This record gives sequence, structure tokens and C-alpha cells, in this order.
Amino acid sequence: MRPIWTGSISFGLINIPVKLFSAVQESSLDLDMLDSKDHANIKFKRVNENTGKEVPFEKIVKGYKLESGYVILEAEDFEAADAVKTKMIEIINFVEEKEIDSLYYEQPYYLEPDKAAMKAYALLRDSLKSSGKVGVTTFVLRNKEGLAILKPYKNVIVLNRIRFSQEIKAPSELKLPAISKTKTKEMDMANKLIDQLTEKFNIEKYKDTYTVKLLKRIKEKSKGKKITVSKLKVVHKQSDDLMDMLKASLTGKKKKTG
Repeated sequence: MRPIWTGSISFGLINIPVKLFSAVQESSLDLDMLDSKDHANIKFKRVNENTGKEVPFEKIVKGYKLESGYVILEAEDFEAADAVKTKMIEIINFVEEKEIDSLYYEQPYYLEPDKAAMKAYALLRDSLKSSGKVGVTTFVLRNKEGLAILKPYKNVIVLNRIRFSQEIKAPSELKLPAISKTKTKEMDMANKLIDQLTEKFNIEKYKDTYTVKLLKRIKEKSKGKKITVSKLKVVHKQSDDLMDMLKASLTGKKKKTG
């Protein structure tokens, strides 16, 4: 793997040089965009809107538009904005991980220490694990400030990027039912159904079956096999009798073991 960022973790007076690596990869198929007429590849070009000519990537600069025109930004301008955050993952404080709602989680990365920082890295990792807490930090990646947490995963420290509060849309504009203040018979039955379907979480049992099936269809189609698509009947209106449906769900499902 190639690092996408190099810098240091700031932990009190301890400085831990690290390299940042992506912790995830896409499981979807790499599909090309083609012209429906002759199946030629569709190419995207960066062109000058005045001349219509293609501009090489190395000749492209970034600018911020003001009333008087564009202010062109160089690489040193981004670093000068906050030189510390461009090279430092500074731990601001520590919190209980359960206090962070899953809505805020965005992107995980692996952190690898320099050879000379192995001991300090292990100390932070093992202390996080024993305390059950995560470190909250800010850093700059690709000219954008990010908020993240540091947490142990097996023998690596993971930097998990999380969203700022202003990036989360409020659900106030949605038409939603009111939260029930009293426990109903339907709720009691729903809780029984939840309990019946509860088991120990194991990430290995969940697979990307859609991509596998799509690849199978591609291979069959390449061999000229005619495939029929089964129609999916979508129910837009449920019966008003929730209790009957809950009872039927309970009797139709067997207790799963963890």
C-alpha cells in the first residue's frame, strides 16, 4: 500500500511520526461509460471555457472567486493557513466511543508508525484499548480540515474520519410520526420480534452478494445466454392491523442462535 499522507500524532508531549493508508476498498465492479451507438469509451476532458482547448492537469490551478476576480491559491497557501494541522494529528481530548452517533462516521484509515516510534505507537494503541476510549482529533487532508477519532483495531490504530455537526442535515423538514410516550401492545410485540432476531454481530457473515450476482449475469450474457428478470412485487400499502402482521412475523421466524 502507498501512504496518502505523512505526519505525526500529537499525544500530550509525545510526538508519533506516522503514515496514513486507506483502510477500505470498493467491492463494486469497475464499469466503463460507453456510447450506446458503437460502444466507444466516453472520455472526459478538462477544457478552457474560453478557447475550448484541453488543459493539461499540471497547468490547472485552484482559485477562489471574489467580485474583483479570482484569487489563485498555491500549495504553500493551503499549508500556511494552518501549518500545524497539515502535518499533525493532534488529539484534542478523549471520549467514550458510544457517545458518537454512527451518523457522524465517514471514512477509516490505517496509521503506521515510523520504525523509531514503535514504542510510543504501541503505548497509545494499548492505552486506548485498555481505557475503552477514543481520541478526538483534527487534521488536514487534501486541503480540507477533517474531524476524526483514533481507536485501536486489532494491532493497528485507526483514524476514523467523522463529520462536523454542521455537515449533518436536520430532519425537521421531513414528515415523520410522533415518538410514542407510552408502551403499546404492538411495541411489546415488536420488541419480541427484535429479540427473536437478535444474535451476536459477525461482520464476516455479511457479503456483497449484489456484485457477485451482477458479475455472474455479465459472464452469462457474454456467452449469449438469455436471462429472464423476475418481477418484484412492491407493496406500497401495508395492512392497518400491525398486531396481525407482528404475530405472523413471530410465528414465521425461528429463534436464531449467536
